[in-house]
Amino acid sequence: MLGQMMTKPLLISSLIEHAARYHGDTPIVSVNTTGGGVEHTNWASVAMNARKLGSVLNQIGLDPQDRVATIAWNNRRHLEIYYGVSGAGFVCHTINPRLFPEQLVYIVNHAEDKVLFIEETFLPLAVNLRDQMPTLEHIVMMGPRNEKLAAEHDWLEFYDDFIAPGDMHFTWPEFDELTASSLCYTSGTTGHPKGVLYSHRSTMLHSFSTNSRDVIGYSAADVVMPVVPMFHVNAWGAPYGCAMSGSAMVMPGPDLHGEALVKLIDNHGVTCAMGVPTIWLGLLAYAKKSGSRLESLERTVIGGSACPPSMITEFRELYGVDTIHAWGMTELSPLGSANHPLAKHHSLPPEEQQRLRENQGRPPFGIDLKIVDDDYHDLPMDGVLQGDLLVQGHWVLDSYFRMEDTEILHDGWFATGDVSTLDPNGYMTIRDRSKDIIKSGGEWISSVELENIAVGHPKLANAAVIGVEHPKWDERPVLIAVAAEGETPTAEELLAYYDGKIAKWQIPDTVIFADALPLNATGKVLKRTLREQYGKVLIEAAS
Repeated sequence: MLGQMMTKPLLISSLIEHAARYHGDTPIVSVNTTGGGVEHTNWASVAMNARKLGSVLNQIGLDPQDRVATIAWNNRRHLEIYYGVSGAGFVCHTINPRLFPEQLVYIVNHAEDKVLFIEETFLPLAVNLRDQMPTLEHIVMMGPRNEKLAAEHDWLEFYDDFIAPGDMHFTWPEFDELTASSLCYTSGTTGHPKGVLYSHRSTMLHSFSTNSRDVIGYSAADVVMPVVPMFHVNAWGAPYGCAMSGSAMVMPGPDLHGEALVKLIDNHGVTCAMGVPTIWLGLLAYAKKSGSRLESLERTVIGGSACPPSMITEFRELYGVDTIHAWGMTELSPLGSANHPLAKHHSLPPEEQQRLRENQGRPPFGIDLKIVDDDYHDLPMDGVLQGDLLVQGHWVLDSYFRMEDTEILHDGWFATGDVSTLDPNGYMTIRDRSKDIIKSGGEWISSVELENIAVGHPKLANAAVIGVEHPKWDERPVLIAVAAEGETPTAEELLAYYDGKIAKWQIPDTVIFADALPLNATGKVLKRTLREQYGKVLIEAAS
């Protein structure tokens, strides 16, 4: 016997229609990509333009499931494209603009993109590479018509003109909720980037989960600023979760420096912001320098890499901001876990509560985690034994795009490449990436733990730890340090800072000072680059 309830497919178009109908006048603030300035719109206008775009994509003859690509920052046109493309039954393919040109060409050709939306700042990329991307039928610049550029490039179209003939009353099609909705390619992998193809169903379930109080919990009273780029795992799902809840949004555009972000928070009353730790290091430095109290900000969501404990403390004690430490991957849409205390934890002493908030948190309903040994035997959830982290769930991939013949699951579980522990309540702690963990004399050293300690030093702006070759111990840790503005720390004082915080044999052997750390487009440190640069520093010193 079946239940006697209405059945509607879980489609992304339902999110934008809900936002337009019930939160239509809720503001969307968008920083202009070129020329600066701020544009004000709302959910009703975003929905109208999304419908116009969806109808135009049908008018130009795209087939269902054709891929439509973007190389763009976080702004309202990008938000309209998210909904117009997926809602009309096509696949929204967001591309990282800081890829090497060869990778960008590979991705566009592998996806067989038919339309490419670009910001004006990326027009040189399109000019130089378009002849190498034969599947592209339309290249559309995201802005009003520019007569000068139109005269220079007769193939270039303009977003405002492109959607002008569209039908603002376009009816979103209904189709199977398992239909593909969006496509992201992984970054930081060896070899070619791999595509992760999300479905409407997986995206909707992911949105429901992020809206729970034990994850992010967007609300109609929130002003949300996704600093994480919309080309990075769909801005962690924020464009979908905010439409579902009716949150106001502040789209920060290309300038993600501390000064720009602090001013956006203070000028527009941002209550919730999300990004990687390197972004927040810059924001905290400018807030301190400028005297901003970040008064509207209630919570930050920090993921992408481990959040230094000192950052959690600084947000809480100086600004009264709660930090949600989260973890995820492109392959997980990206949500895998978020750190919120259980009821029993509220009676713990403050220092124990602080330690609890430092890990990556618990999986929400819809995600299962486990750790295994090298032979894939399950390890206990005791918070001590560490192993390879595996995951399965409603928004986890089962194969990479156009690599369906390559088996990536082990008995239905996806191997994340992280080395972790799980405690009895499911709190997960990333000890390291399997490729970054340091094996010294047969013992494991966590680069993450060493970095978290280093970043807490008041004279450092950022730090990374890598394993380098050693003539006796195979590998030893080395600290790459970036001094804070106006500070000149010594190697001796930085190494002394580890005393009492970690076993002496785990303390880095030396410190290398750098002006900056190499970062990818999502703000993660490129440790492979650091190893290539400094991997033999101890060997050379011993010779």
